[in-house]
Amino acid sequence: MKGKLLSIAVLFFVGMTGASAQNVHHFKTNSSLVKKIPSLFEASGEQYKFLSKNLGQNKFPKTYYARTLKWDNSNSDWWCSGFYPGTLLYIYEQTKDQETYNEAVRIMKPLAKEQFNKTTHDLGFMMYCSFGNAYRMDPKPEYKEIMINSAKSLASRFVPSVGCIRSWESRKPNEECLVIIDNMMNLELLFWASKVTGDRSYYDIAVTHANTTMKNHFRPDYSSFHLVNYNPSTGGINLKKTVQGFRDTSAWARGQAWGLYGYTVTYRETKDKKYLEQAEHIADYILNHPNLPKDKIPYWDFNAPDIPNALRDASAGAVMASALLELCNYTNAEKGKVYFKAAETMIKSLSSPAYFAKPKANGGYLLEHSVGNLAGNGEVDVPLTYADYYYVEALKRYKEMSEVNK
Repeated sequence: MKGKLLSIAVLFFVGMTGASAQNVHHFKTNSSLVKKIPSLFEASGEQYKFLSKNLGQNKFPKTYYARTLKWDNSNSDWWCSGFYPGTLLYIYEQTKDQETYNEAVRIMKPLAKEQFNKTTHDLGFMMYCSFGNAYRMDPKPEYKEIMINSAKSLASRFVPSVGCIRSWESRKPNEECLVIIDNMMNLELLFWASKVTGDRSYYDIAVTHANTTMKNHFRPDYSSFHLVNYNPSTGGINLKKTVQGFRDTSAWARGQAWGLYGYTVTYRETKDKKYLEQAEHIADYILNHPNLPKDKIPYWDFNAPDIPNALRDASAGAVMASALLELCNYTNAEKGKVYFKAAETMIKSLSSPAYFAKPKANGGYLLEHSVGNLAGNGEVDVPLTYADYYYVEALKRYKEMSEVNK
């Protein structure tokens, strides 16, 4: 296995930036948007300084409710805990503001203990988005150790009889293994761990999970269910449903985004074309959907009953934009241009006053109008940390593409 590994440093750069190891198409970036990006990062830094002043001791931001002027924060074990330090690190990378970096380092200290948390499938979100970026910028041995331990904890949730990492816990663990499409986002941590340790098992778990998900989560039109309930005794399927979407047969927007991003990463790490084709199919479903608005920020569900008055989900748009900016370099030039222009439109939209918050408004979060779980009446039309994280990641990727094209 070790003999087959590429340079750790090169692969880690590819993984965290989205640069292509095989194709780099030279798409023409929008000069006015490129010029605006530094000011967007500066504004983001000021917003997050304001946000940081409204966190409790060792608390992590979740959302802000403008109607009641209340911040909702969490402990380190909440699935979103890694996005705040990750966003701070992305901002620091562009602004070089030491206060921003110091805050990221501060909040990662109470997060570090989650490396041993075996009760969640979200350790990729929690630890790779935070410590992964920290290690990329400053490869300290302690960061590496934290991420390897996190990968071990995540791998412990793999259910061989199903071929997937268990997502949610069930009251009937011997009869149900609940797997959600979101889990595709956590595989990147396993791919990374396989490269730096030489342990093939992490890679095999990630690929097996991706294969099982590709087989069972997707419909013929390449939209996806949110959840598949497997029988761990037989490996069979109990049922398929969409928990956070409009209905079981609908296309929950953020679920489609998770799949797009996840299979783009899986192709990057394996170079297996079936994953590239899967990512392309998901992208084509999204971009060709008749219910995708002109600004390309999706409604919270592509089949929401009150379109065109349905709520938008900026978080889904941000994830899609970042994923498309990576995918556009892996596919052929013609498709790549379509994906690139769509991502560019998404970034423009998210950077406009329609979504990007005014200074010290929105609780200090960057983007307005995200939807966490409308079906469960949770986090509806509010800011969300993962919307901000993938938005600044998309800004970073777009800026880097403009520099390649100089």
